[in-house]
Formats: sequence, structure tokens, C-alpha cells
Amino acid sequence: MTMHFSQQAFAAEASQESPNNLSISGYLETYYLHDFNHPSDDLRPSFTYSHNVTDKPSINLGFIKASFNAERVRTNLALGSGTYMRANYAAEPSDLQKLFEANIGLKLTDNVWLDAGVMPSHIGFESAVGLDNWTLTRSILADFALF
Repeated sequence: MTMHFSQQAFAAEASQESPNNLSISGYLETYYLHDFNHPSDDLRPSFTYSHNVTDKPSINLGFIKASFNAERVRTNLALGSGTYMRANYAAEPSDLQKLFEANIGLKLTDNVWLDAGVMPSHIGFESAVGLDNWTLTRSILADFALF
């Protein structure tokens, strides 16, 4: 029987607007997890939960994001790190494993934008960003598991 607990120790978001339509922001989500089974490598299985490092404070997701918004164009670039990135981006080419978000949008009409690129993803009530989750635990659907 496995008994473990997880505690999200800290989550913060900060941003800085500048007068030239450029915004720089950051996000940091840390945790501490203890597994009473004491795995020899201090890791929990990463296939269903990205909070998998045990017995030491760890970063689940941290990223720095730059956004540019003008009248007819917008773009975002965010580079990330942490156990979420390692668990969910492991199959990506190594050059792309830190790319959390990279997209560009063009305004077609007053209310219609065409956006393309690597977008932030939400599945139901869940997000990679812990502050955006409606529930404490994640579903298997959110971790892209298929049965």
C-alpha cells in the first residue's frame, strides 16, 4: 500500500508592463512530497502525475514569458522548467523541451484573430498552471493517458 501526500508549497505570478506593448511575466510553482514507501531513487511514477520528486523541495513548473500586443498583431514566448516540463515534454526534441508557449496572432477583423503556434492548453477545468486549476488533483485525461 502506498501512502503519500503532496503539498503545493508556493505559487506566484508576477508581470511587468512597459509602454511599448511588451509584457514580461513569470510563474513559479513549488512542492514538497513524501512517499512513505521510500523509493530508492526518490521518484514517484511520472506517468500520471508530474509532482514526482520525493523528500526534497522541488519546482513543478516555472516559466518566464514575454508577450507583445499591438493593434493588429500579438505574440507570446514562454520558456519553462521543472518536473512538469520533464514529465510532459520528454518525447519532444531536446531543442523544444523548454518551450512552454510560442505563438503569434494576426487580427483579421475587429473581433476575429488568427492564432498559430504552441498555445497554452486547458482540458476541462485543468491547466499546467496550478493557479488556473479548479480542482486540487488532476485527471488522467489531463495527462494525455489513453485507455
